[in-house]
Amino acid sequence: PLSDRNLRRVAERAFGGIARTGSSFSNGSGDYAIAFSTSDAVRRTAAKRNAVAAVDDLPNDRISPLFQATIEATEEAVLNALFKAQTVVGNRGTVDALPLDKVLPMLKARP
Repeated sequence: PLSDRNLRRVAERAFGGIARTGSSFSNGSGDYAIAFSTSDAVRRTAAKRNAVAAVDDLPNDRISPLFQATIEATEEAVLNALFKAQTVVGNRGTVDALPLDKVLPMLKARP
């Protein structure tokens, strides 16, 4: 379980993964991230709302692996979206999928 503060900190790390893929975060990019807990320990119930509640929370000095995992998972998600994309035709034109036959050799040639 994470506090609302640490959930916010985890969500902010997603932008590290987006940055690794080359995003410039330009105006209108629409990039955002959310984080939420599914832990029963932090689930609000009627009984918990009627009493002072103690909430389990991962301490700050143990959260760095979650930050790193968030960055890596976000980077992987962006790359999967790019490399699995298909050409799209819409009312404002066509956006071609990445030409993998050209992109992959360039990536392999990088040091």
